[in-house]
Amino acid sequence: MDVQTEQIVSTKHYLRRQTLHTILEEFDGRLMNLSKTDRKNKYRKMRENPYSFFRGSAYLFFFDVTDLPFSFHTPKEYPTWIMGDMHADNFSGFQSEDDDIVFDVDDFDEGFLGSYLYDVMRMVVSIRLMTAATDWTEEEQDEFVHYYLKAYLKQMKKFVSREVDPTSLQFTADNTKGPIKKTLKKLEDRKQSHELDKQTTINHESIRSFDIGKSKLSSVSKNEREQITEAWGEYIHSLNPETKQADEFYRIKDIVKKKGSGIGSTGLKRYYILIEGEQSEHHHDDIILEAKEARTPIPAYFFPYDEQFWDENKHQGRRVIHTQQAMHHKADPFLGYFSFRGRDFYVRERSPFSKELKEKHWTDYKQVKRNVKTMGKISAKIHARADADLEEGVLDYHSEDAILKAIGKDKRLFYHQLIVWSRHYQHNVERDYQLFREWLVEEDYFKSY
Repeated sequence: MDVQTEQIVSTKHYLRRQTLHTILEEFDGRLMNLSKTDRKNKYRKMRENPYSFFRGSAYLFFFDVTDLPFSFHTPKEYPTWIMGDMHADNFSGFQSEDDDIVFDVDDFDEGFLGSYLYDVMRMVVSIRLMTAATDWTEEEQDEFVHYYLKAYLKQMKKFVSREVDPTSLQFTADNTKGPIKKTLKKLEDRKQSHELDKQTTINHESIRSFDIGKSKLSSVSKNEREQITEAWGEYIHSLNPETKQADEFYRIKDIVKKKGSGIGSTGLKRYYILIEGEQSEHHHDDIILEAKEARTPIPAYFFPYDEQFWDENKHQGRRVIHTQQAMHHKADPFLGYFSFRGRDFYVRERSPFSKELKEKHWTDYKQVKRNVKTMGKISAKIHARADADLEEGVLDYHSEDAILKAIGKDKRLFYHQLIVWSRHYQHNVERDYQLFREWLVEEDYFKSY
């Protein structure tokens, strides 16, 4: 390499690393205000591989892609309610509100209004990064992306033709195959008491409480417990009046902190709250709820400002549960929100029926094909039904119609452009991952480890 070429390469390298430094300091530092310990914990997870880095740096993704003149975006006046952080690990099996075991999306923290394409773009890159980690070739990754996109578009057409109703479609062991079907079948055999058995203990006086030390649970201070209990009335008031039980049903029996979950949510406060449920002599009806801190969603920093949206979603916990209500068949009857110590929280049930796909489920070609096709159908479903349950008037049109119109008739071009772009951006992520590791050394993040 001659001197001039070396200068060009090193300058590009330096500028991108400075960009990475600026974004990490802005979001993890100033905006999230993560402690040094939280940043270490987050970055330790992110440095495992490019896919983990991608999961933990959604802000870098939106910084890169929101100003791209990409084809197939819906017009700004026709946004979709999007996940905002769609990737392969944000799909799992769980029990629906009708007690059906289903496979669907499970993370709504970054929910926002914007073009559906950002979800699709983030998802196809995640497919590439995940399958690259299990040694699939670039050509095979192209094929997996194509299967996902083809399933997404085919399902969207069914919604537009009104052949299928997105508000009633769900994915169960009866209409799925491969690892997803096996995962759902295993959940069907799980006991209702699974989560209680895992997280709690019963003392000699038959009183149930959380088992401190298990699953990264830790105790809360007396003051913390009192403040959460004081704010609990706000949560009860936020519940859907059609499914709300008597106040005593939600009486708090125990509270613990939960640590160590996720990558992007590192540093957010999270609590497990044990409530009374149906009172029983044997306490079999106790219920575990999860209260998680919600902050301004990452897409909001990069999308156009929508005053109506923010007027109706000033409370970030409320925004998150609205996202889940928009995307799921029926709302979790425990969905609610409250504020505590100046932070917004959302609440949902910690279901005993929850299970994700494992790395081994991405090592067989036929299985991967089935996985991404089902995820493509689910992606279409959550986008198409995002206008169905919201009476606030945020969306007054059918999302599926706007999406299919934006894609147009040339589906081959749609596939081709996203396959080529996702390949390009995958390489960007892999280079950024190396820059990130260099930055960690430069900043001496792990000098004490």
